[in-house]
Amino acid sequence: MAAYLQWRRFVFFDRETVREPAGLDGTGAKPFALPPGIAVCDSGRGSLVFGDIQIWFLPRSLQLSSFQAYKLRVTHLYQLKQHSILVSIGEDEEGINPLVKVWNLEKRDGGNPLCTRIFPAIPGNKPTVVSCLTVHENLNFMAIGFADGSVVLTKGDITRDRHSKTQILHEGSYPVTGLAFRQSGKTTHLFVVTTENIQSYMLSVKDYPHLELDTHGCGLRCSSISDPSQDLQFIVAGNECVYLYQPDERGPCFAFEGQKLIVHWYRGYLIIVSKDRKTSPKSEFSGNEAQNSDKQVLNIYDLCNKFIAYSSVFDDIVDVLAEWGSLYVLTRDGKIHVLQEKDTQTKLEACKFMLFRKNLFEMAINLAKSHHLDSDGLSEIFRQYGDHLYNKGNHDGAIQQYIRTIGKLEPSYVIRKFLDAQRIHNLTAYLQMLHLQTLANADHTTLLLNCYTKLKDSSKLEEFIKTSESEVHFDVETAIKVLRQAGYYSHAVYLAEKHEHHEWYLKIQLEDIRNYQEALHYIGKLPFEQAESNMKRYGKILMHHVPNETTELLKVLCTDYRPSGVNEGPGMLEGKKANSEEFIPVFANNSRELKAFLEHMTEVQADSPQGVYDTLLELQLQNWAHEQDEQIKEKLHNEALTLLKSGRFKTVFDKALILCQMHNFKDGVLYLYEQGKLFQQIMHYHMQNEQYKKVIEVCELYGDQEACLWEQALGYFARKEENCKEYIAAVLKHIENKNLMPPLLVVQTLAHNSTATLSVIKDYLVNKLQKQSCQIEQDEQRIQKYREETTRIRLEIEELKASPRIFQKTKCSICTSALELPSVHFLCGHSFHQHCFESYSESDSECPTCMPENRKVMDMIRAQEQKRDLHDQFQHQLKCSNDGFSVVADYFGRGVFNKLTLITDLPSGKTATTIEGGLQRELLMHTKRST
Repeated sequence: MAAYLQWRRFVFFDRETVREPAGLDGTGAKPFALPPGIAVCDSGRGSLVFGDIQIWFLPRSLQLSSFQAYKLRVTHLYQLKQHSILVSIGEDEEGINPLVKVWNLEKRDGGNPLCTRIFPAIPGNKPTVVSCLTVHENLNFMAIGFADGSVVLTKGDITRDRHSKTQILHEGSYPVTGLAFRQSGKTTHLFVVTTENIQSYMLSVKDYPHLELDTHGCGLRCSSISDPSQDLQFIVAGNECVYLYQPDERGPCFAFEGQKLIVHWYRGYLIIVSKDRKTSPKSEFSGNEAQNSDKQVLNIYDLCNKFIAYSSVFDDIVDVLAEWGSLYVLTRDGKIHVLQEKDTQTKLEACKFMLFRKNLFEMAINLAKSHHLDSDGLSEIFRQYGDHLYNKGNHDGAIQQYIRTIGKLEPSYVIRKFLDAQRIHNLTAYLQMLHLQTLANADHTTLLLNCYTKLKDSSKLEEFIKTSESEVHFDVETAIKVLRQAGYYSHAVYLAEKHEHHEWYLKIQLEDIRNYQEALHYIGKLPFEQAESNMKRYGKILMHHVPNETTELLKVLCTDYRPSGVNEGPGMLEGKKANSEEFIPVFANNSRELKAFLEHMTEVQADSPQGVYDTLLELQLQNWAHEQDEQIKEKLHNEALTLLKSGRFKTVFDKALILCQMHNFKDGVLYLYEQGKLFQQIMHYHMQNEQYKKVIEVCELYGDQEACLWEQALGYFARKEENCKEYIAAVLKHIENKNLMPPLLVVQTLAHNSTATLSVIKDYLVNKLQKQSCQIEQDEQRIQKYREETTRIRLEIEELKASPRIFQKTKCSICTSALELPSVHFLCGHSFHQHCFESYSESDSECPTCMPENRKVMDMIRAQEQKRDLHDQFQHQLKCSNDGFSVVADYFGRGVFNKLTLITDLPSGKTATTIEGGLQRELLMHTKRST
């Protein structure tokens, strides 16, 4: 009684009276009325089913139809919900002889439903009244209860006589008031309730074992079976309480006052029609005055959420039916009242105000869940509940409600409420859950870690960061930053190493913890690309604190790098190497390690970048220049010179030369001059140091390659005021032998030296004049010879032109056989058989024997003609020749300086080509003969 009065009341249903369709004349529709005398009813398959003498069907269109099923009366109806099968019990004659009829509503027999089976309800001859009926939805079980306490079970296909078997399942001394089947998996139970007890039978086991559940019962129509939301429990309504039963035990009970008349289950609601002899509760459909005691009250209970969804008063209810998503209440006066459930949103809006006003948030939440409110709606209820608890000062309870809003409510709404230091525990709990649901951003991670650090809760902090890879719910980089800032370096390093944030790991190790050895070891385990980039970034710091170890790692990195800790085997990756030149800046202020590194690279990797060799040379020269110990200095000198002679500085000759000059490395400078063929610089170097013998040696070594060295040496010695006669004489001797300078230029050069007398150049001038005299005589003899030869050739040409030529050859010049006609004769004196001439001659106008020599002469003539306009070549030869006059004379001889024009009068009857060809042959033949 107390529990019942504490339940909240709502109006979740709208009540209306079913009315007939409006007429065509527009008059108002009258309330729909059933035929009088309706005693039983049921619903299903889209119709309400009623029974008196006939069976009536009322579809949604309210078009009532019927057929006569029995001659006297219909006492029981059961409409299956999953099949178009209707089972009825009635009487066709006076007396107690009820008949069971099974109707197939989809098949017709003369316009009426087909009756597929008829059999007597009473199995024996003992007359008794049928009290209740139930049918299993699988059509394999049907149970009939009787007033004498017996229950008859029909097993098998209930629509056919052949395939079913009827037997008495239960016998007792109390009338059976209710039956219900319960199907759970493959197990079938039958609940049997009488006026004094409740039993359950297991029908899926042979012999049908049964169990008595309780020792009190209920009246007719006061039992029902719930849906799966209440675990298919059997409901029994007594006058004081409503009991729920499982097949093997009794469940909860509810204290509902009043004499129960009808009990049904509908969509999670318990429907009870009771008769209350006291003053009935008010209803929105009743007047303000209290109802009389004869009235019947219909209550709709929500057992899960413990509230009354609807309550109303009716006059003499026959039954309550459920169809088309609504409840239909049939009263004795033939009227039908429909109870339409409101939609979920309307129900929630109607009750939320009252529940929230009275702070009944738990009930509101349960109500919303039972009506499957969406997550947004539930989140709003949780938020309001959390706000309510927060305002009351219950921060622990409030944060639990706010946690339930995660994913819907903006986290900042909650965070702002708990930023106070006293509520940091609640904020931490909220942020933890936010991360677990992977909805946290970097700011949330920062805040959570700050909460841990403020609370000094190292265990929670470790639990948060030491999660497995698949369970990481936070931004790792943000966590590392916060932990580092808070001084939790070991935790930050752990995170960085675990999640491979190499840069953060090294930054913390080097800048905060200052564990240089560990940082260097960590770099050695990284993949090549990352190891290379981090050594470039942190190499200077590591070199400053652990120079030897850093140098060793760089040696490996630039030669054959493989991450340490990787097992060697056939599947091991090939080693990689970095550009050693890029790591030279790392060795700033560490010249000893730099020298070791560069020497190692040049030894194991001959093709090291040029910068390696350049730096090594510069380093060796610096060490050589600053070294005081003579032995060590000599060693360094040899090392630097050996490096220069390695051939690695050909492409950077100027750079190497500058380095040697900067450090005054004499041997290196001279070597580079020699390699670069800078002979004049070598000589100038010795001149600057006044090394006279070295000057002469340079001229002797390289004078053949660059003749001007002797001229420069002569000018150098000529400018010297001291006595250099010995060296001048040596130079003049070489100049005379090679004819490098005109005598006049030699005299002019030595005229600048006040110590050089005529005796120094006497021998030179005498020898030079003698040689020139001899040369003049030879030239005059050659000229005379050429003149005589020219005169002779001209006379011979004239003779050929004016005098006949007698051919007296008797042998062929080719086969040396006796000459026979036809034969071919040439002015050169050669004769040939015609067939020999045709076989060997390449041209009809040239002698085969003289042709090779003639071609040489013609090629020389053509070459002279082509070289007439070669001005650049003439200038080059004139500049480079020791005797410019001979070059000019040669070009005069080629006709470069004259334009020769030959004009010839052509004899009649001969073409220019024929005459020119003949003249050339004559000239060549005479030239050959004279030769």
